[in-house]
Amino acid sequence: MQGKRGGSDAGNKTIVMGILERASEGKPKRVRASIVSDRKKVTMQSEIAAHVEDGSIVYSDEFGDMWRMDDKYAHEMVNHLKSYVDGNCHTNGIENFWSLLKRQIGGTYISVEPFHLFRYVDEQAFRYNNRRHSDGELKTDYERFKAALSQVVGKRLTYQALIGKEAQTASEEATF
Repeated sequence: MQGKRGGSDAGNKTIVMGILERASEGKPKRVRASIVSDRKKVTMQSEIAAHVEDGSIVYSDEFGDMWRMDDKYAHEMVNHLKSYVDGNCHTNGIENFWSLLKRQIGGTYISVEPFHLFRYVDEQAFRYNNRRHSDGELKTDYERFKAALSQVVGKRLTYQALIGKEAQTASEEATF
């Protein structure tokens, strides 16, 4: 068995891609995470283009060199073999998200089927994005619960759709 990013079992893994928008004045950190089909350049570039504004500064680890788009973004990379932080260039925020997701799956849910993984990723992204108010104060459990319920009003998730036996329409889809 080889390392995390490749090796003999790499073909059996589901790929999750995450993008963290760093906090700015009056705006908290936000993460977007989704399942992607592969790590090919065209797939990664289309995901990034869909969620990152042109002209933004993109910080990534050394594997970001495979999909960089210098014509749209200023791209800074940190090589984790040398250091984890180089000035303002680091991936600590998204690494925090991955740590929380792994603890959620391994500690709370124990085992997750690849078919349902996107639901667990969406749940953790919701939790991460709804930890604090824009002023930095922690949200209460009630406030997070209220935010979750506000997103499911008027939506329906049937058991057949949940297990993948029935196609969901956009109006029926329930996501967090």
